Amino acid sequence: MNRLCIFAGTSEGRKLAEALAGRGAKLTVCVATEYGEVTMGQLPDCDVLAGRMPRDAIEALLRTEPFAAVVDATHPYAEHITESIRTAAEATATEYIRLLRDSTASEEDGIFVADTAECVEFLKKTEGNILLTTGSKTLPDYCADPVLKERIYVRLLPLADSLRICTECGLPADHILAIQGPFSEEMNAAMLKQVKAAWMVTKDTGSAGGYEEKIAAANACGVKSVIIGRPVEKEVGSSLEETVTLLENKLGLAPKRKTVTMVGIGMGTEGTLTADAKKTIESAEVLIGAQRMLEGRKTAHSRMFAAIAAKDIAEVIKRENAAFFAVLFSGDTGFYSGAKSLKEELERQGIQADVTILPGIGSLSYFCAKLGRTWQDVKAISLHGRQTDLVRCVKENPAVFALLGGQSGASDALIRLQEAGLGNLNAFIGQKLGYEDECIVSGTVDRLVQGTYDPLSVLLVENPFWKDFPVSHGIADEAFTRADVPMTKQEIRSVTLSKLQLTKGAVVWDVGSGSGSVSVECALQASEGHVYAIEKEKDAVELTRKNQEKFNVVNMTVVEGAAPEALKDLPAPTHVFVGGSTGNLKEILAVILEKNPNARIVANAVTLETVAELSEASKDFSATDVCCVNVSRGRKLGRYDLMTAQNPVYIFTMQN
Repeated sequence: MNRLCIFAGTSEGRKLAEALAGRGAKLTVCVATEYGEVTMGQLPDCDVLAGRMPRDAIEALLRTEPFAAVVDATHPYAEHITESIRTAAEATATEYIRLLRDSTASEEDGIFVADTAECVEFLKKTEGNILLTTGSKTLPDYCADPVLKERIYVRLLPLADSLRICTECGLPADHILAIQGPFSEEMNAAMLKQVKAAWMVTKDTGSAGGYEEKIAAANACGVKSVIIGRPVEKEVGSSLEETVTLLENKLGLAPKRKTVTMVGIGMGTEGTLTADAKKTIESAEVLIGAQRMLEGRKTAHSRMFAAIAAKDIAEVIKRENAAFFAVLFSGDTGFYSGAKSLKEELERQGIQADVTILPGIGSLSYFCAKLGRTWQDVKAISLHGRQTDLVRCVKENPAVFALLGGQSGASDALIRLQEAGLGNLNAFIGQKLGYEDECIVSGTVDRLVQGTYDPLSVLLVENPFWKDFPVSHGIADEAFTRADVPMTKQEIRSVTLSKLQLTKGAVVWDVGSGSGSVSVECALQASEGHVYAIEKEKDAVELTRKNQEKFNVVNMTVVEGAAPEALKDLPAPTHVFVGGSTGNLKEILAVILEKNPNARIVANAVTLETVAELSEASKDFSATDVCCVNVSRGRKLGRYDLMTAQNPVYIFTMQN
């Protein structure tokens, strides 16, 4: 196997290693610091050596085994290490390749100085705070002058050596910004404002080093830039792309890994397509997506495949002999798209590919822009192939945006809202957004429910009364549909739910649901989970279903049957409420613990016999809690108000 040595002092060095790794060459990558070792990551057929090397050590390394070449990808300002690598390569007759970082500097960027010494002398003649972005190595040169040191704020990597230099220079802690990049223009601007900088010192580090973002931030903040010029004005070398091509040919490397870019195409029209998305589509070797997304598209090789399911898309990528695939998704790749499932499918099938995801303009932001409103207060959900509690979301939020699915998606959603008593709320329906025949209608839910809408529609509902939605448990008994069926009363239910300590995603079993009051409240609390209401009496089963419908609970399933038999096919619970066991408590607990040994179990007892049974059973748990709740309710007797005691209820909480 060919061997290649890379001195990777820049991000280009890391990118070079990533481009060549696992393709038939053995790489030895040398980095100066432990931080450089961490950023290099784990690459196949790649050994990473961390630590600064003098010239003799470099020569010794190159003599250990014959290297096909040594690549110098060190920083353009690290002239000493560059000279050491070059002379060591000459001494060992190893081919030397210099990888250069492109310069992006312009005369308009600021004041250029030859080196650090000239920069220090220049700054001494200025006034105002200085943000130094050139690291810790030359910090002592700036801090040697006590007056200048008081004005210096330094940004550097959070490494022990860097912080040690700051301490040795006597730099105050509030003058040190120890943080890892990369830095956007906004982040650079925030730091300049934080230190109240009048000057910023940088080097021409090129695009990869964030030079353009630093200069743009300084200009935006009215800060003057001082740029330390390159030590070698006309250094000979190759770009990253040129170096990769050179080494691919020299080492006879295997074909490059496949690249898959998942592209959000917005509303599907040219106007909602980002520049990056357009460029990717045009340059792709293979284009994959729904048929309507492929129409009118052009690629570099005009190879298109209509596919929607993640498995089908992955099969195309696996089958086709190409390097660059673009997969199209409507709207934004991060908003209920298939991008996540495709990435998982590629991993599942063992398809080696470098995956990039490009966001698009989603229907949420597009629709809200059309309505002239912001969307930071909007709860976004999908009703397309998903069981989502639309009614609950609308009640709890100032506005809800919903992706719709099916031929009657819009009508179905409006009917659900109307039946839940929300017909007075204002709603907006966007049909065929982004297309020439786009149509947006608005009105109350009661008015819109009478219309018919295109299957390709979205819905936005506003609720000015959302703050009135109750968030505590303990719904009044009168709110439930009642019958001659046992019911856990409001006060007991409230304590029971507190003992359950439900989570948003809880999977709850309500064994012996009775009227369904506990099941309903559990479903409302565990809004991202699911509740299984188990009941053997037919009239109680029907009553539980009626209360489920009354409270518009969708994350709840009523299971007709007797426990423990009815429990065996249910998913493992995280929380269980036992309201009735009909003498089968021991068997019910056995099924629960078999499914999930750590399930949290709350059981209520009214009779002393059940109390005794639960007391004995609780001994098998590592953590138990028992409380007796005595409730008295007020009632009228003529002109007097009396308190009438209810049956005391023993509440057992058990968990391993």
